[in-house]
Amino acid sequence: MRVRACGVCRTDLHVVEGDLPVRRVGVTPGHEVVGVVAGAGARVRGFAVGDRVGVAWLRRTDGGCAYCARGAENLCPRSEYTGWCADGGYAEYTTVPAAFAYRLPDGVPDVALAPCCARASSATGRCGEPGCRPADGSGCTASGAALICARRWHSPRVPPCTS
Repeated sequence: MRVRACGVCRTDLHVVEGDLPVRRVGVTPGHEVVGVVAGAGARVRGFAVGDRVGVAWLRRTDGGCAYCARGAENLCPRSEYTGWCADGGYAEYTTVPAAFAYRLPDGVPDVALAPCCARASSATGRCGEPGCRPADGSGCTASGAALICARRWHSPRVPPCTS
């Protein structure tokens, strides 16, 4: 995909500053990515060149482990992350598996959507701790970020992010 905007998240700084263990030497960070499809593999369905898409932190999972089966893909032991395991959005182009590319709405500036692409992965860490089960109400939620983004999409009075 050709990158048109990429937000800055504290996780990107953790990658650059070495606070997270190196997953790929020389990786380009950035996981709040908005861009357009520039090309696709032969098996990709549902996306065409020119489609506007977003890319989030979670880039790939195995799809078959116990965590994936219960909808907790961020805890998958074989998960991969944009801007940590594979090059992210602080580049002119990046790649993403089609299953982890998200179609974005028209009429919203790229810079306003980029922070929404973070998918609030950083807010879900506690859910992997023993005794924390989202089904019993003790799980974490990222509704704050989601509500801010939804408001931006539906209200012309809320200005886009500019910083």
